[in-house]
Amino acid sequence: MAVGLPNAVISITKVLVVVSALGLVLAPALRGSRDAAAARLRSPPVMLAALAFLALSLIWTTVPSSEALGALGKHAKLLLIPILVLFLRTRREALTALAWFVGAQVFLLLSSWLLVLDVPVPWATADTALIDHAVFTNYLGQSIMTATLAGICWHLRSYLPHPWMRQAAIAVSLLALASTLFVMPGRTGHLVAIAVVSLALLWLLPRRLRLAGVLMPVAVAALLLVTSEPMRYRAGLVVDESMAFAARAETRSSSGERLNFWHRSVQAISERPWTGFGLGSFNQQYKRLDAGRGNPTTFGVRNPHQEFLLWGVEAGIGAMLLLCALLYCLYRDMCLGERPAVRAGVSAMAALLISCMFNSILFDAAIGDFFCVAIGLLMALSLRTASDPVQAPGRAA
Repeated sequence: MAVGLPNAVISITKVLVVVSALGLVLAPALRGSRDAAAARLRSPPVMLAALAFLALSLIWTTVPSSEALGALGKHAKLLLIPILVLFLRTRREALTALAWFVGAQVFLLLSSWLLVLDVPVPWATADTALIDHAVFTNYLGQSIMTATLAGICWHLRSYLPHPWMRQAAIAVSLLALASTLFVMPGRTGHLVAIAVVSLALLWLLPRRLRLAGVLMPVAVAALLLVTSEPMRYRAGLVVDESMAFAARAETRSSSGERLNFWHRSVQAISERPWTGFGLGSFNQQYKRLDAGRGNPTTFGVRNPHQEFLLWGVEAGIGAMLLLCALLYCLYRDMCLGERPAVRAGVSAMAALLISCMFNSILFDAAIGDFFCVAIGLLMALSLRTASDPVQAPGRAA
């Protein structure tokens, strides 16, 4: 439930979860027993290999060890995913945990709508709450979380026991999409919403029309560009800001700033393609490569706003490949269970992949915790509803 709340609350709960997980893992090992279902998952070994590869760069990191260890701690939030799967041993437990998780996100969504309606929300602590209607974080993180919530509620509504509950889940999905597309200015959130809606429509099509469904994102995006003023305005800004960066290296804009981060990241990776500069080194290398250009964010940015490039700067191309392998294995593990669980999980994975292309999502605090918890809960549900041990990925979708 803490995901989406202030960072202090999230940090405390993560400590409690990780500490209690040590006993959860050690106790069965001492008794000689194991979770046979969880042993089917492909992602945990790849995750451990990826984190070990990042940790290896502590040997040659170019920043103080305190900064490097802090970066490793941020990456290590990935461990929440297998920990939650180990905690949730049955279908009922997974559904109960998801209910609490969704309930907390619905509270966040309704609080945001109260801000839209100019209703006082005393618990809204975000600095720009009255401007962009984000409650605890910022519009970027909350728009992505809200769009992902829409997909989860839509696909898992069939697990609700009463018709009115299923109708409420549909209403939450619509409110979440409306908040993302018509209220929040976050462009990554807009892309995630397009993906969530496109996947939902694709799965509604008859199987014989699925091939035509690949055009669904284009159709949905075109429709939203016509109907959503925030999305149309922000999409226009992307074009204008990107052209300004291409023409005169203008970085005093959101898109120009991000493009500059990516450009410097590629330069850094090309210098050390196999080892990278070590954990926590992005800011240092960015300052070195961007020195003398007077960019206002040179000394404050800690990541390149792109997850793959961050891993590349810190640990080279091998780390980028391991991240790709990890995301693929997470997808495969999502495809083990019943159809609603698979579709909700695949929607969340699509949201994560899109977010990683434009932000260092897994490295960031609140939004990274949100995705790790959401994917861990959905993976647990998929695993605990699995019946065919050799079911092919995507078959239930």
